[in-house]
Amino acid sequence: MSEIMKEAMTDKMDDLLDHMRENYVNWSRSGPDGSTDIKTEMEEEYADGLVYEYGSKYIKVISGKRNQNSVCLFVVNTDRDKKFRFGDILKPAGWAAPARNFARGNVFEEDGFNRVQWTGAY
Repeated sequence: MSEIMKEAMTDKMDDLLDHMRENYVNWSRSGPDGSTDIKTEMEEEYADGLVYEYGSKYIKVISGKRNQNSVCLFVVNTDRDKKFRFGDILKPAGWAAPARNFARGNVFEEDGFNRVQWTGAY
């Protein structure tokens, strides 16, 4: 994979995490007015715990807080997959592998995050 593709993927992964963080804030503030200090603390905790890890075929997006981690989604990080395109967003089947039934979007498409919320791909 070329350096240009790697840089483009890193930029898009940052955009994806920003989208998920923004979606969490919108969800958090949509409920009844409560303690804004607590909501702000929870928003910061979510934002700080949202990370991604590169694997050989996929990039795993992980949400973690208070030592409890869960996989939110996977992004295809190879152009050699027989079924999916580079950048396709996949729902997790478990901790180590995605569900390979269909893509939930693509990080390189304009509307690629439409099926991604703060909880992950759906």
